[in-house]
Amino acid sequence: MVMSFQFPAYFTAIFIITRVMSIMKISKPLDVHHKDIRAVDLATKLSVDPSAIESASRDFGGIVKAEPEAVLHPSAPQDIAALIKFSYSNSVPFGIAAKGHGHSVRGQAMAENGVVVDMRSMANNRRNGTGIRISIDRLYADVGGEQLWIDVLNATLEYGLAPVSWTDYLYLTVGGTLSNAGISGQTFRYGPQISNVLEMDVITGKADFLTCSPRMNSELFYAVLGGLGQFGIITRARIPLQPAPKGVKWVRLLYDDFSSFAKDQELLISKNGRKDKSALDYLEGSLLMDQGSPDNWRSSFFPHKDHPRIISLITKHGIIYCLEIVKHYDDRTKHTVDKEMKQVLQGLNYMPGFMFGKDVGYEEFLNRVRSGELKLKSQGLWDVPHPWLNLFIPKSQISDFNNGVFRGIVLERNITTGPVLVYPMNRQKWDDRMSAVIPDEEIFYTVGFLHSSGFDTWEAFEDQNKDIMRFCNKTGILVKQYLPHYSTKEEWVHHFGSKWKVFQHRKYQFDPRMLLSPGQRIFNNN
Repeated sequence: MVMSFQFPAYFTAIFIITRVMSIMKISKPLDVHHKDIRAVDLATKLSVDPSAIESASRDFGGIVKAEPEAVLHPSAPQDIAALIKFSYSNSVPFGIAAKGHGHSVRGQAMAENGVVVDMRSMANNRRNGTGIRISIDRLYADVGGEQLWIDVLNATLEYGLAPVSWTDYLYLTVGGTLSNAGISGQTFRYGPQISNVLEMDVITGKADFLTCSPRMNSELFYAVLGGLGQFGIITRARIPLQPAPKGVKWVRLLYDDFSSFAKDQELLISKNGRKDKSALDYLEGSLLMDQGSPDNWRSSFFPHKDHPRIISLITKHGIIYCLEIVKHYDDRTKHTVDKEMKQVLQGLNYMPGFMFGKDVGYEEFLNRVRSGELKLKSQGLWDVPHPWLNLFIPKSQISDFNNGVFRGIVLERNITTGPVLVYPMNRQKWDDRMSAVIPDEEIFYTVGFLHSSGFDTWEAFEDQNKDIMRFCNKTGILVKQYLPHYSTKEEWVHHFGSKWKVFQHRKYQFDPRMLLSPGQRIFNNN
């Protein structure tokens, strides 16, 4: 059989893949007349361009840098499977990391001396990629793992539909959030995003291309959801939809007492049935501290005329606690939503005169962080280090955390400038068969220190993060990291606790050569 290639492209491909194989110490010669033609085709989508390497070696965190040897720009999931098979079949395999929109903060989507898969490349190849396909009759969307949630929102709203569980920031890929959990103010009622998936297409570390669901290849399904990319690369997820609301009643309440703040949050999330019309649709809490405006980059909310008196409160108390709640409405309920919200507010112990509310469109609310992002980008303050720390804290220990961390470490250091989130979730909305790790108590809090820093000041925030973790360990607070980052196997074993043996078994089952997501440093931390 005679094979013909476009001369320059053919030899460029041979050069790239030979270089990658040489660097990775893969000595097996290419047989360009037989099965390695697939490898040559794969090489046409591999890049060793310095700009591609530089982009793949950094992330939103801006702290870790790890250079891959090449970047794959797939046009279809089959390209990813071919890459994994190429590594899996060699005597010295190389690491492979899927990178979405690059919003990891600790190098989790990097592959030092390996290959980074630029998942967003498939978003530009709709003919071959998964894209976004919507079933109106069956109320679901089939979404490519490379797709951004903002694009899922826009596509589903065209049909008057939407998913129910979101993240605060929508410019994240579907595969990326499902590999972690995907949390926001809807989680208390609808669960994290990983609890809202019907089925997936996944390419395992053995290059098997499998469809999985609770009824088909269920072990893989539960492993991948919250699995930190360790078991496979998500190329498609089927997301359930429901009729989208038209607008939201958006309210913020201020507290000077943490006990009242926490008690009111826990009361409000006790009504959490998916069909409970009296339940809220969103709840988050945060801290207001003596660092700049009461508003932050996540959203602008408070009327400017009220800024002076809010700042006065913060100056007096050091920390003011802000409770943020939302009820959706549509054309049928828009005339009753004010009455419903008034009933929700009855009996809450916020500070009199410090209730603020407004009505906005549903899409505007979900995409509320975007305007802050664009503003920071225009000021050159977005692409800076982000030494974030995200935690889960049991309800029984959140008061101790407030006293020791918020009113202790954070106030004493007085360096926290970014948002600090603190709000509760219901454990019953999570599925323990999935890989994600959460505290054992029925109610637990998520705490997020969303720091931004200068390139020469991030270490001060990192020191504060370490102080917080040391305090938790010393006082016995059973903290779990969300978006975890550890440097030793012992720390990972402790993190997963009773799930470690299952997690390890699944790794041997679906990625026995330890190819996937080496940047997490779970199985390759030596």
